[in-house]
Parts: sequence; structure tokens; C-alpha cells
Amino acid sequence: MISLGTWKTYGGGVSDERARACIAAAFDSGINFIDTANVYSGGQSESFLGEVLPSRSRDSYVVATKLRFPPDGRSENEGLSAAQVHKQIDASLRRLRLDHVDLYQCHRYDPQTPLEETMEALTEIVRAGKARYIGFSEFSPMEIEHSLDLSRERGFEKFVSSQPQYSLLWREPEAEVIPLCRGNGISQIVWSPLAEGVLTGKYRPGVTPPEDTRATRDRMGETIGNRMTTETLERVHRLVPIADRLEITVTQLALAWVLREENVASAIVGASRPEQVRENAVAANVDLDADTIGEIEEIFPVA
Repeated sequence: MISLGTWKTYGGGVSDERARACIAAAFDSGINFIDTANVYSGGQSESFLGEVLPSRSRDSYVVATKLRFPPDGRSENEGLSAAQVHKQIDASLRRLRLDHVDLYQCHRYDPQTPLEETMEALTEIVRAGKARYIGFSEFSPMEIEHSLDLSRERGFEKFVSSQPQYSLLWREPEAEVIPLCRGNGISQIVWSPLAEGVLTGKYRPGVTPPEDTRATRDRMGETIGNRMTTETLERVHRLVPIADRLEITVTQLALAWVLREENVASAIVGASRPEQVRENAVAANVDLDADTIGEIEEIFPVA
């Protein structure tokens, strides 16, 4: 399944008009899962969704948001303490104009707060009807194990999802996180499956990036530079004949590879244009056989 991400895009990265068109294209293409966070665009991502989503039937979409980092940069709005969990869920719901979110996630682990305190507070908001399920992003195996122990021993709500970075360029979750989660009923909702667009094939080695792409925008392209090495772009270009043989795009090939992992429930993909949304959606229906997966992984082996 493909879900629509809002990091660096909606609420500031692209115009509201284009963002609305992307949301509409998502629903038209069968994408109904939207991922955001209270920190994205300083809360403006949630506010934008709060203007767009309530016009649709609440049972027609799934919304996931997160807390950990301060949306306003102030330390009094940071962390995973019980006070912050209750404060930030209420603030997110106000911005989203919803009475509950479907998935509430810890954006990262908070070493300043005992996980027991965080999970107790998350359990309270689930049982109060403010969130249906809880998840986490980028927890270590040890932190995941601790959460499972707390759920078993204390009766806290169990995390149902993990949100790690995962792509052909970043396969680290395969070593420990995915096997641990698979064995404990936790699914992956992965972020950056296209490595911020590097795995789309639109960037060519030695060629200036096309205008109106992430790499040419100061706000959206600040983290992409270290991925765009000549060696990486040359490897991406080697995917072209494989995609051509399957009559799909390199983008769809890279997404289908991520979705081939049975523990991956969804791949979060951002988009700044509606045609990108429609292209991404097709990947959910692409099945890769073992030989094709082998070809791809010869080009992008585990580091």
C-alpha cells in the first residue's frame, strides 16, 4: 500500500493549490492513508490537512501524526513525557479539526522520559478515544523489546507500527528491526522509500537537476545533497532497463521493491504534483518475481 507523506511539502513546501490537487489525486488513485507530524512546517502541515480533510467522510481516510519534536522550536513543547503526550495530541487534533487520529506515533525515542511513562500516557489517549492505535519511528531493537515487555507486564496498549527509513539506499532495518517486528505483530510504515527522489531516475550523473525538483529547492532539498553522488546516480540509472522490461517507471520499480517485504504495510511517499501521486499509486499493484528482485539487489546490495 502507498500512503501520502507531508514532510517538507504540504503547509509550506508547495503551494496550497498544488497540495490540494495532490490530496485529490491521492483519493482518486485509492490512496487514503495520510502521514503527518506536529513538527512538519511548524504545525502548518496538520493545519493544512485540517482545512482539506474534514470535507470528506471520516471513514474514508486514515490519518497518522507524531509527537516528540517541538513544532514551535520551544523546549516546553518537546519530548514524550505524559504531560507532552496529552498536550500535543490535543494540539494536533485542533489543527487537524478531528476528534481522533487513527495512528499516533512517537517521532523518535525520548531518552529523557521513561518509556513506561510515555506508554501509560499513550494508553490513556487511546482509551479516551483520541487515537485508535499507537506506533513509533526509528526505535532501536532494545527500545522495541522494552515496549513489548511493558505492554505484556503492565497492560499498556501495544505499538502496532514501526516507521523506519527504508529504501534501496538504506536497508538497515532488514538486519534487526524488521525481523523483531515481524515476530511480534508490528508492521512497518516506511519513510523515504525513494530516498527523497533520488530513486526516481530523474537525476542523472553529471547533469544539472531539472527545475522544480526537490534538489533545486532550498527548503525541500537541504538533505538530498549527500545522496546524489555520481556512483549512486549511476546505479539508479542501471535500474532503467529493468523497469522498461516490466513496462513501469523506475519510481514504481523502487517502490515495488520496498513493498515486496511482507512486513511493510505501507510506503510513505511525498509528492509535489498530482501526476507523481498517480504514478506512485500504481506501484502497489506491481509484483516483482524472485529473478527481478535478484537483479535489483545486485545493483543495490546490503551495505
